[in-house]
Amino acid sequence: MNMEIKNKINRNSEAMDENKGIEPDSKEQDTKQNIDNYGVIANSFDFRSNVQYLTIIGSIEGHNVLPPDNKTTKYENIIPQLVAIEENPNIKGLLTILNTVGGDVEAGLALSELITTLSKPTVSLVLGGGHSIGIPLATASNYSFIAESATMTLHPIRMTGLVIGAEPTFEYFRKMQERVVDFIVRTSSVDRSHLVKLMNATENMAADIGTILIGHEAVEIGLINEVGGLDKALAKLKSMIEQKQ
Repeated sequence: MNMEIKNKINRNSEAMDENKGIEPDSKEQDTKQNIDNYGVIANSFDFRSNVQYLTIIGSIEGHNVLPPDNKTTKYENIIPQLVAIEENPNIKGLLTILNTVGGDVEAGLALSELITTLSKPTVSLVLGGGHSIGIPLATASNYSFIAESATMTLHPIRMTGLVIGAEPTFEYFRKMQERVVDFIVRTSSVDRSHLVKLMNATENMAADIGTILIGHEAVEIGLINEVGGLDKALAKLKSMIEQKQ
């Protein structure tokens, strides 16, 4: 064997021996963490963008902690992100992607108000579902999209657990319902009376009252602006950013 090649093999063997038992460096750990969390390697996120992406999935968790087996979006984690978006001069727009079953009404409305009062262009995209309090979260953006296969469920506020059967209780829930309806009407093109009628429909859902809207149906009543996917949503947001600049 050539002496130079033999020396090189020996050096490589020594290096391997020296590295035995050494923990992976931080870059390797970060890569593994990204694979575990996102199913992709770190390089997939290694790019510069003036758009912030926000995902709202599962149940909106508010003042009460949901069971650990529930997939949740915790509103106390989203609030500082929205404040940072407003404060960061490098971020020019927000894309919100929703696939939520709804959840805490006050938490959902709080997040919706923050989104709709951002000074920067905002676009929302409903994938899978944008149900219940997910509807205000979708309409809160300046422009909204819904995938063709996505659904949105309109229904009145429902009660679970112990309820005090008194007139003030009914009045409290009536006012909360009005807050939700007012926000949706304010941030979309839907007709108020038609919205309330759909919320209280009895022929659309087997075990509940309300209405399920699929893709284009949400657009037809003025709840969502347009049917489309990620490509259209990003293109719209970037055009809005250019116009603002």
